[in-house]
Amino acid sequence: MNRELIRLALGALTAHRLRTLLSMLGIAIGIAAVILLTSIGEGTRRFMLGQFTQFGTNILSVMPGKSKTIGLPGVLGGTTHKLSIDDAIALRRLPGIEEVAPLAFGTGRVEHGDRSRSVNVYGVTPAVVAVWKFRPQLGAFWPGDDPHHPYPMTVLGKKLRRELFGDANPLGEFVCIGGTRFRVVGVMEPKGQFLGIDLDDIAFIPVASAMRTFNQAELLEVDVLYTQDEASTVEQVRRLLQARHGGQDDFTILTQEAMLEVLGNVMDIVTMAVGAIGGISLVVGAIGILTMMWIAVGERTREIGLMRAIGATRRQVRLLFLAESAALAALGGIAGLLGGLGMGQALRLAIPGLPVSTPLAFVAAAIAVAAATGLAAGAMPAQRAAGLDPIVALQAE
Repeated sequence: MNRELIRLALGALTAHRLRTLLSMLGIAIGIAAVILLTSIGEGTRRFMLGQFTQFGTNILSVMPGKSKTIGLPGVLGGTTHKLSIDDAIALRRLPGIEEVAPLAFGTGRVEHGDRSRSVNVYGVTPAVVAVWKFRPQLGAFWPGDDPHHPYPMTVLGKKLRRELFGDANPLGEFVCIGGTRFRVVGVMEPKGQFLGIDLDDIAFIPVASAMRTFNQAELLEVDVLYTQDEASTVEQVRRLLQARHGGQDDFTILTQEAMLEVLGNVMDIVTMAVGAIGGISLVVGAIGILTMMWIAVGERTREIGLMRAIGATRRQVRLLFLAESAALAALGGIAGLLGGLGMGQALRLAIPGLPVSTPLAFVAAAIAVAAATGLAAGAMPAQRAAGLDPIVALQAE
């Protein structure tokens, strides 16, 4: 009976191809929109997660200024104590802290011979090797014994090395960064991009040199690599800096967990928006199926009466119309799924680097939602068909 039921349902749909296609369209558009947008959203989530975790998962960042205050630093509640190299040294002495990397930042022109390039310049210490898991591929960093010492040395990103030196060995050569002369002592391994910043097209110089070159009085941030519990690490970092800053909480501690939580909140909003868009399309599609099935019951009244006359039960009639509506929605869902996946692949080819990812759970959920929509839309027409009196139905024109 089940096989015969499916055959009858599909036969009824193919008998009115245009009407079937138009009824499927609403479901197909809804499913395609959901699949496409959720694939981009999931791809973005995985991309951001990979970006944040490529440097490890046990890192926290300390930045000057309280994120909840407003105003310029030192004015109207801004920071009153600068984040210094000495703060970073003090943090390194805390238990459970494996390494600390003070960071300064500026943009400058890097020159060698007749070649020059404007790039991001990071003031760091050799501790970035451990903290960022970012190592020199050629050469090594300068000595790390005194972060206050402005060593005239630099480590170049791989792309920057290629732009300035081509295939020549840059070790021992001199470059001019922001008007200051530095000896090249290393070239970093390729790392790619991080949040739009090309890590292969930057120059690393000692943090003290960066602060002097760019005339900065404080650090941009201090990255801390820890080995113990995150909550206890954050608390002891906060207590130490408060003690060093006269009891003031004029800094911000940002953990990867907090960053991922913010990312999760953003993605939840995106998911809700996508669900709303897809829901509207599915409602439109459900109304189309409801209308089609309702009209079909009216057109097939004598057929229903004949089925009842030769022994079909009310349940079997109801199942027939439910099977038709479910099949109609499922076919629309499959068409929308293929359309959404196809558009996702087309976008990936048209925009290289666009993160698109469609988990199998999304595929299964799309088909299930489509079929459920069809069943819900077909419930009223199926109940109407099952409730027809067979004698009255046979007498219908």
